[in-house]
Amino acid sequence: DEQLDLDDGRWEDIHVVTGALKLFLRELPEPLVPFSHFDKFIAAIKIQDQAMRGRCIRDLVLSLPPAHHDTMKVLFRHLCRVIEHKEENRMSVQSVAIVFGPTLLRPPSEEGNMAMHMVFQNQVVEHILNHYSYIF
Repeated sequence: DEQLDLDDGRWEDIHVVTGALKLFLRELPEPLVPFSHFDKFIAAIKIQDQAMRGRCIRDLVLSLPPAHHDTMKVLFRHLCRVIEHKEENRMSVQSVAIVFGPTLLRPPSEEGNMAMHMVFQNQVVEHILNHYSYIF
């Protein structure tokens, strides 16, 4: 409910804006990729056959609730634009995936191997970024 003045000078620092976006996404009651889909995405990214992996991830994205799907589409389109300027901003596909993977895909509980989860979370985000036009 807070009203923000985006003309305020504190929003000029891209790190502040990115941090605010990540904080918003992290504090959602359910992540952008719903808890019910977490294990499915992790299983999909482990599929060895690239074509099958691609179809599976696309189908999973399409199966998301409309609000999640539509938000993901807009967010990932923006992140793809960020990556287009990687020479200036040093944000490659891998860097963006590392920054946003754990925020967008979270396991329902913090139990288990968090380090392994993080690797797969990043790989899922990287895959979606690399195949944006196919997936969306």
